[in-house]
Amino acid sequence: MERQNLEEGGLQATLLESKPDATGMDCSNTLPPSHGSSVTAVLVFSTLVAVCGFFCYGFAVGYSSPAESGIMEDLGLSIAAYSVFGSVMTVGGMIGAILSGRIADILGRRLAMFFSQIFCTLGWFALVFGKDALWLDLGRLSIGFGIGLISYVVPVYIAEITPKNLRGVFTAFTQLMNTFGFSLVFFIGNDISWRTLALLGATPCMLQIVTLFFIPESPRWLLKVGREREFEKALQSLRGEIADISQEAADIRENLVTFHQGSRTRFLELLQRRYTNYLIIGVGLMFLQQLAGVSGMCYYASSILEKAGIPTSLGSRVIAIVTIPATVVGVLLMDKAGRRPLLLISVGGMCVCVFLVGLAFCFQELACLKSLTPILALSGFVGACVANSVGMSGIPWIIMSEIFPMNVKATAGSLVTFVCWSCSWVMTYTFNFMMEWSPSGTFFIFSGVNLATGMFVLKMVPETKGRTLEEIQVTISDSF
Repeated sequence: MERQNLEEGGLQATLLESKPDATGMDCSNTLPPSHGSSVTAVLVFSTLVAVCGFFCYGFAVGYSSPAESGIMEDLGLSIAAYSVFGSVMTVGGMIGAILSGRIADILGRRLAMFFSQIFCTLGWFALVFGKDALWLDLGRLSIGFGIGLISYVVPVYIAEITPKNLRGVFTAFTQLMNTFGFSLVFFIGNDISWRTLALLGATPCMLQIVTLFFIPESPRWLLKVGREREFEKALQSLRGEIADISQEAADIRENLVTFHQGSRTRFLELLQRRYTNYLIIGVGLMFLQQLAGVSGMCYYASSILEKAGIPTSLGSRVIAIVTIPATVVGVLLMDKAGRRPLLLISVGGMCVCVFLVGLAFCFQELACLKSLTPILALSGFVGACVANSVGMSGIPWIIMSEIFPMNVKATAGSLVTFVCWSCSWVMTYTFNFMMEWSPSGTFFIFSGVNLATGMFVLKMVPETKGRTLEEIQVTISDSF
């Protein structure tokens, strides 16, 4: 304990010694004044490299839908066996989520992304060459483990490298690339074999492995581990060679001193009262995001559309086409409209559209209204995917990356990501059984969950638009 206190005191002294003087400038490295919030080539390239991981994420989520008939026919799988294949990725995600914060803290953000893509690449190749259900399940498990790491470290990395006025847009690119991956697999998945589709899934993973060596590490992580000189160099490269980074660097140092309590925060420390709001917001959003139903709908879209009497290829292509512009709108509005309004619009649209899908299956039981089922189900399904893409699909990850202080970010982030993947497993494993119980009842339940989500957002979720990470964390802390 005495040694730990000495180490913490030494870190605080080091950070305080490197703070700027009363004029707000760092006397040892005075730079010409400039706008530190400008977009630089390094910032854009670093973001594009990082979001390759979320392309893999979206591709993997969408993969089980178009591949369902081919895999079941080639390997003779039952519905229960394919439910295991569809959901085992989320088991890997849970394992990856538990370790994600610690791995990202020990290895750094870049090496954590590299590590995750090794597992994703191996998993995709197991699907390409697998000869039985066991190999496919192991491959899907490996992909899930990699994505469990990706889903934490990528939003955190982007949030830590971007200035406050650009953070929402840049972090929202994770959801845009997620949607690109999802839409691509839906658009072409019914026209090519499931093995070729798996090979395409490995491509962005290998691309990220190569390009990770050409981007800077997160400045905040570098400062946390005591690499002061590399911290300033990374921040300067991200903001531009002539940018004045002194004030931003001082704010980051001051925040780390304020919240620093040792680099190894234990899980039980999260139960302290001062972290209650952080956890309620982060865990609550992830819990409701998965139980809202859209994730299960995406995993098994083909069987849902077929049950509603809609040609699978038509439904998949419509969904693939409309979700991309919806996500682009969400990205463009992220730092204009704000997180809360987009979340409320998103869950409101999902509530109505999922209810329409449930109503469509009710009509299927009535001879006089049965003809309305396909058009009503397709409209509701597409509308729910559009509404989800605008906000609820990506914004919880953005908020998760923004709200936690550095001293608990790894532990809290792992917990939030674990909750996400745990609920995703519950959804993907039970979805087919719920549909067998009652298709209409399933979607009415999802509609009720979305209604509850809207109430949660109104009551608990703060607006983080246009504020630095340090300002957001202090505001939440001061609310106690």
